[in-house]
Amino acid sequence: MATAVFFHAHPDDEAIATGGTMVRAAAAGHRVVLVCATDGAVGEVDDGVLAGGETLASRRADELEAAAELLGVDRLEFLGYRDSGMVDTETNSHPESFWQADVDEAAERLAGLLREEGATVLTCYDDHGGYGHPDHIQVHRVGHRAAQLAGVEHLYESTMNRDHLQALMEMAVENGDMPDPPDAADAETFGSPDVDITTAVDVSAVIQTKKAAMAAHGSQIDEQSFFLSMPDEAFAMAFGTEWYIRIGATPADRETELQGLPL
Repeated sequence: MATAVFFHAHPDDEAIATGGTMVRAAAAGHRVVLVCATDGAVGEVDDGVLAGGETLASRRADELEAAAELLGVDRLEFLGYRDSGMVDTETNSHPESFWQADVDEAAERLAGLLREEGATVLTCYDDHGGYGHPDHIQVHRVGHRAAQLAGVEHLYESTMNRDHLQALMEMAVENGDMPDPPDAADAETFGSPDVDITTAVDVSAVIQTKKAAMAAHGSQIDEQSFFLSMPDEAFAMAFGTEWYIRIGATPADRETELQGLPL
């Protein structure tokens, strides 16, 4: 059995992007480690969600713990940085933010965990963090450097299949479920094109567990959210496959599981 480390930017990213892979890996007997780079303190939260005196960071830590239990996580760790917020916001410049962290210093923190765990698989994000969020881009940089420092055999970039999502959105527009088509310019910066993707993990058999893990992040994903209000069939179409780019591989022969992590 192998040990896989899933490296994410904020609480809730793990459930959305790699939750199904984590569930399947745990069910197959592998050790699943989740590392979250930031505390998620700059996320948006509606009035009345937090209890008196409760901080968003503490709530999101509790939510992450609940989601991790659902996903079969054996070990959960925070890397210790502050949420940097969305691109071009003043919180990007906070000295304790992940965006301001020295890449080598942050990578060594992660590499220490990788060595301790004897990890053979590490996931991070693609080079633009899926949609340009500073913390997601930093996860890419730190993840790549940590894999080098710790000698991790298999490095994967979690991404979204841009072409698959565009096809789903076009279908929704045609069916009248989405009144306005997505902006083409935005689509070109979201996820990765199908031709670049090396790995597609089918998580449809565990889709309800993935959905429950997303729902555990109630401060960020409530029952009326776009994610959770989808009919089950639409949710499965959107989230039933998790997409990766394996470093050193070519997309010619698409994989259906992570190398070193047989499912």
